[in-house]
Amino acid sequence: MASKEFIHQRIRVYAGENFNPSIDNQISEMLRSQFNIHLPQRRTIDESLAASISDHEIISLILEYRTLD
Repeated sequence: MASKEFIHQRIRVYAGENFNPSIDNQISEMLRSQFNIHLPQRRTIDESLAASISDHEIISLILEYRTLD
């Protein structure tokens, strides 16, 4: 299992910017602006991310990071 900091570094490399993967609004904004990914509406952002996991590898990294919180 990768460390939380290592996962965060990989997320930053993909995103090309520094943001906090624990903050829901920052995740949605980054995915829209950098990857043109619009998350589906679900009860939680984690459910939205899980529904979109095949859209880009960064989504699985964000979910993994959030499980380490």
